[in-house]
Amino acid sequence: MASELYNTIDALSREKGIDPQIVVAAVEDAIVVATRKYYKTQENLRAELDKNTGKIRAYAVKTVVETPEQVEDPVQQMSLEEARKLNPEIEVGGELHFPKETEGILGRIAAQLAKQVIFQKVREAERDTVYNDYIGRVGEIVNATIKRIEGPDVILDLGKAEAKMGRKEQSRLESFAIGERVRVVISRVDRASKGPAVIVSRAAPELVQNLFQTEVPEIYDGTVVIRAIAREAGERTKIAVMSKDKDVDAVGACVGMKGMRVQSIIRELRGEKIDIIEYHEDATTFAEKALQPAKVSRVTVVDAQDKHLEVVVDDSQLSLAIGKKGQNVRLAAKLLGWKIDIKSEEEKRQEVEQQMSAMVVPTSTPLESVPGLGEGVVERLTAAGVTTVEALADMTPEQLEAIEGIGPKTVEKISLAVNNYFASLESGEAAAEIEGEAVAAEATAETVGEGPVEPSETNEAVVEADAAPETAESEPQPGT
Repeated sequence: MASELYNTIDALSREKGIDPQIVVAAVEDAIVVATRKYYKTQENLRAELDKNTGKIRAYAVKTVVETPEQVEDPVQQMSLEEARKLNPEIEVGGELHFPKETEGILGRIAAQLAKQVIFQKVREAERDTVYNDYIGRVGEIVNATIKRIEGPDVILDLGKAEAKMGRKEQSRLESFAIGERVRVVISRVDRASKGPAVIVSRAAPELVQNLFQTEVPEIYDGTVVIRAIAREAGERTKIAVMSKDKDVDAVGACVGMKGMRVQSIIRELRGEKIDIIEYHEDATTFAEKALQPAKVSRVTVVDAQDKHLEVVVDDSQLSLAIGKKGQNVRLAAKLLGWKIDIKSEEEKRQEVEQQMSAMVVPTSTPLESVPGLGEGVVERLTAAGVTTVEALADMTPEQLEAIEGIGPKTVEKISLAVNNYFASLESGEAAAEIEGEAVAAEATAETVGEGPVEPSETNEAVVEADAAPETAESEPQPGT
């Protein structure tokens, strides 16, 4: 028949959901600690609980070695010769037990220490049991009861264990009352945490997924598939769905008749906004859908390998596409798994203009190229930081006169020289253009005649034929 102590241990084990032998080992370890503290010894101590009587015996253990010379620690070792004086049948490697008196001598402090050790061992065993039970259930939806509220944290009862839901795992729209039943996601199991080892969440996207599976039969039976979810708890959720049956509208199935299905989920999430989007394999089409309610003008793939998109919207749609504090585009990017850059039509136009301007290489002509500028004037301009003809042409007379050593007459001289320089450039370009046209005409003539065109009777006939109509109009013919 089991003792009262062992029955108590058995009841405690069932309550905590741990193996009774773990509690027994904890009690035995506690007695060893208390005994060592009382006797102040370094002996190898052990304790045993008698299941029937409930008594705990403590004893010191010595290991038997063959010769006295092999005894390295007399406190924990004994030679075979000495051991056989106590037990003739002992062999090398065997152990001898020396009882230690514990009843009535350990005292209150030792008993308190033993109690602390027992509680610590039981807590460790309990945490191991909880860890093993829940580590394989991460991501699962469970029903829990609000047990207590500790500051920003909510402690929930899962049945076999407690769970903690921190502030980051809660929706800002929600408040909880003790005793309230809620659905939560097991987000992780932490063996080393000080509080409850199970961490649960109401902010995880898996909660929304589970709610849709519960409310939408087409998702539950696999006709409609949830391809992606992006969520900011308490604000907005975007969910992408697709249908495996061409006759079933994925978005319509999730919304339900008159929005009843999605409204039920919104109520469960305390009014969180939900956007249901049709999934597309094509990233550009999917991006247009994901950025709803904004209307997108065009989507361009910037880098397919790095998953980078550029989206252009009308100027009036820019703020809607970005959303409050960037929420709409942030959720869309998370839903797609692509980086999204949003630009308005005006921003895109300015960007293109800048790119075109960058392609035009600005010319810079040194001042020495301008005839009529003396060396002294060039030196004064260069000292003032004016080194090119283009920069000189952009300056006003007042700016030129502000340069040391340059007066009104010099300004007129500079203006005349610059104007003549640009006029010569323009005339040179015109001459080059005329020369180019002449060369082109000559090349065309050579191509048609398969060689240089020489003066001939045929050519003269062509000229006379061209002139004939004009003559006919100017002079009346006889007989008219």
